[in-house]
Amino acid sequence: MTEASLLKQALRSVVAGQVKAAADTWRPNWHLAPPVGLLNDPNGFVQHQGRYHLFYQWNPLACKHGAKFWGHWSSADLLHWRHEPLALAPAEAYESHGCYSGSAIVDNGHLMLIYTGNVKHPDGSRTAFQCLARENAEGEFDKIGPVLDLPNGYTGHVRDPKVWQHHDYWYMVLGAQDLSLQGKVLLLRSSDLLTWQLLGEIAGSGLNGLGPFGYMWECPDLFNLSGADVLICCPQGLPAESDHYLNTFQSGYFVGQLDYDKGQFSHGDFHELDLGFEFYAPQTTLTDDNRRLLIGWMGIPDGDEFYQPTVEHGWIHTMTCPRELTLEAGKIIQRPARELCQLRGEVQLWQGIAQEAPVWDITHAEVEIVTDRPFHVDIGGELELVWDGEWLRLSRNNRRSGEREQRVWRGALRHLTLMCDASSVEIFINDGQAVMSSRYFPVLPAQLTFSGKQLIVLRRWSLADCVIE
Repeated sequence: MTEASLLKQALRSVVAGQVKAAADTWRPNWHLAPPVGLLNDPNGFVQHQGRYHLFYQWNPLACKHGAKFWGHWSSADLLHWRHEPLALAPAEAYESHGCYSGSAIVDNGHLMLIYTGNVKHPDGSRTAFQCLARENAEGEFDKIGPVLDLPNGYTGHVRDPKVWQHHDYWYMVLGAQDLSLQGKVLLLRSSDLLTWQLLGEIAGSGLNGLGPFGYMWECPDLFNLSGADVLICCPQGLPAESDHYLNTFQSGYFVGQLDYDKGQFSHGDFHELDLGFEFYAPQTTLTDDNRRLLIGWMGIPDGDEFYQPTVEHGWIHTMTCPRELTLEAGKIIQRPARELCQLRGEVQLWQGIAQEAPVWDITHAEVEIVTDRPFHVDIGGELELVWDGEWLRLSRNNRRSGEREQRVWRGALRHLTLMCDASSVEIFINDGQAVMSSRYFPVLPAQLTFSGKQLIVLRRWSLADCVIE
């Protein structure tokens, strides 16, 4: 299908579906969601000329995975967003089955996109090209085309380039699957973004002291944080354990040091980034004021996503809130971006016995819970959060099977922050020591109901809408 035809189909879908989607009571007020259709991975998260740019995997034609486009938002402050021209449509032969995930960089003052062109063959096999596009004067992107073919020794599952500049070179990490069906992260180098040299595998299943560790690693992101190098990645195929790896696919990180000359990355253990039900494919950027920000997809591929009720309204999935990352004692700490404090209304304060707490509306709200004592809280009649003095357990009924499922964290609890929107909750534990992110679909207005006989201290702010123009 030609690009003009794809754009006409996308426009028809948006015009026909946006009123119904916008009227859905589960639409978020301050999280980013697609106008219609399916949203997944954040792409090309970057700050350029005073504006944040966030691109996103998007199927505007249906609530299903398929040949992905790249949508595009921008913002000066992470609070007021505007729609930009559609960045990429899968119109060329080298991207016939989707403009898959990638990143954005600034080269000589120009915003550049590096993404995966996905191609599936009639016999069921596939290949991938890493492709380049350059922003033009109209804020649209002109495709330069493939700059890297499928490297030898790997299946057609090679994708999700993340590019950054270090000294005189551009570097790229790529998610890959080798011919033994083991997940890897590849490191490449270029002087001009057009010709790339493969330096080798820097992480993956069977490398750096890891045993078998998944059949595919997606969405790598490598950056320096407080003097250490951090590799974020999404390994697929990790068997579930009692208190780890409970989602269909995982998202986490390694902390270590990258030797740019040798193309080697020495690292420690794998740590999950988010312990909730929905979190995947995060991407980070470095801000002008030297903060490392992260945004993730509040979804999980191949889970129960298509049983979510928003599908009936013609849209599915949201992004997480933007988060600030720091590295403390070798672990990533995640906190809601400081800009979000501007959404707060007046504070409500309460302290006393948990079961006597007021029942608060949390449809669009931030709630702080300060206690180290056991308690139980019902979140909108759909989620249960229980702290028993050792384990924090978040549970719900699976929308597909109806069976009870839970996610867990273990430690010494002091403080919780719940960032709530109409159909999502992000729970920050001990000022960002851990996070649990989940979609949920309460009877609105959603309410927070406590039980328990121990002392608890609460603060609540209503949260204003983010503006999307």
